[in-house]
This record gives sequence, structure tokens and C-alpha cells, in this order.
Amino acid sequence: MFNQQEVLQKAKTSAFYLWLLNRSLSRMIPFNKPHGFRIVEIDDYRLKVLMPYQRSNWNHIRGLHACGLATISEFCTGFLLLKNLDMKKYRIIMQRMEMEYHYQGKMDAFAEFVISREWLDEQVINPLKMQETVVVPCEVKIHDAAGNHLTTGNVFWQFKEWSKVKTKVA
Repeated sequence: MFNQQEVLQKAKTSAFYLWLLNRSLSRMIPFNKPHGFRIVEIDDYRLKVLMPYQRSNWNHIRGLHACGLATISEFCTGFLLLKNLDMKKYRIIMQRMEMEYHYQGKMDAFAEFVISREWLDEQVINPLKMQETVVVPCEVKIHDAAGNHLTTGNVFWQFKEWSKVKTKVA
């Protein structure tokens, strides 16, 4: 069977492993499956995700639905953070989200989120050494296939070490 980290690593350069990763994610996150989100580029600290211009993503005027754009913003930021942090050490919960809509989407759209090792250390790892929880804003921008800036999302993720979580996991 496939190792999770191996698939993530190979998906950076292999079309087959990128397909396998997307296929796995559609099964692991069934809520997102109807949207048809697909990772198109993955790197250590960068993720680009496609929201196809298809009927299931349309609003009443055949534009990309605001909630779908918010959902892909949450997915893009959360996935990249979880990929780079030890899921067994840190609990991550979305605290809130703010979306600014700039332009009506009428074609495929791409959400992109970029961080760095230094950013993770400064925003998450080091602050958690001195405080129990930390809330980190993550800015994600969505552009359509023509380059129009559709949205700017700020997804606020709360981090906490599992050893400090007081509620039980079912």
C-alpha cells in the first residue's frame, strides 16, 4: 500500500501520483467531492487548487458560487498547513473566515496559498512554546483562468498541541 508522505512527495513531479493524491482526497473529504476540487500544483510550501467551472459550482447567475470559493480557500490553506505540521502533535481548527469578492467567476478558478518554513516557525511553532493556543491568519487568493482576481480569503486557523487539548476525541 502507499505511504501518505511518499504520495505527497512524488505528487510534486509525477502526474500519476498527483492523480492518486486527488483521488484519495475525494474519498477522504466527501463534502468536497461534488465541487471537483483538484490539486494542480503542489510543492513543499505552496499549493494551487482548481475549482472547475461546472454546474455544481454555479450560483443562480451561472457564476462561481461564493460558498464554493470560500470552501476552496479553507481546503487550500488547511491542506498545506496539515501537510507541513505533525498532525499527531498539533490540533488545527478553523476559527473564522473572511472573504472579499472582487470579480465574478465565469471560468475555472485557481486558489493558491504560499508559506515558508520560517513562516511556520514564527507563526505556529515558536508561539506555541509560550502559549497554549495560537490563531494564525492565512491569506489565499483566487484567480480565474484569465488571471482575474476573484477573491481574497483570510482563513484563521487555531493551533494547539494535542497534549494540551482538554476535550476527548470520540
